[in-house]
Amino acid sequence: MKSPIILFLLLLVLPGNVSAQKMDTTNRYIKVSTGYLMVLRQDDNVFENLEKLAETEKIQSANISGMGFVNAKFGFFNQKTKEYDPKEFNDVEMAGMSGSIAWQKEKVSLHIHGVVTDKTFRAFGGHMLAATVSTGSVEILVTTHDKKLERIMEEPLGANVLNLGN
Repeated sequence: MKSPIILFLLLLVLPGNVSAQKMDTTNRYIKVSTGYLMVLRQDDNVFENLEKLAETEKIQSANISGMGFVNAKFGFFNQKTKEYDPKEFNDVEMAGMSGSIAWQKEKVSLHIHGVVTDKTFRAFGGHMLAATVSTGSVEILVTTHDKKLERIMEEPLGANVLNLGN
């Protein structure tokens, strides 16, 4: 009789036990009439979740808008080096985020800009290189389009530009 009790107690304390660990099974998005509504939570990677949504739902192209609390990395495009000079902002409120989803060489291509504010209400913004949800959540509306759009590297600009097929 001791064996089943010991086995039961061991299962309760083993690290792999599902009941002992918190599993996050919360949906990250739902389908709406214009496309998708995404709600991300603390520590979710905004860019990874948007890329996964585009791949999973086979989104041809879309525009996005969002708001919430983030740790964000912005980049200012340096015309001389053709690279982004990065700057990070942690625990800020994203007052607005807008951008587009397209494709480049069969991979999802995001182009996102945003504005964040700190606790003193100073605003910072520009081209977003990365973002994760800090405290709270981030809400994103993904408005889908019926045409597949591609980004193409344009010279001498040295930047990826959304191609409208013309």
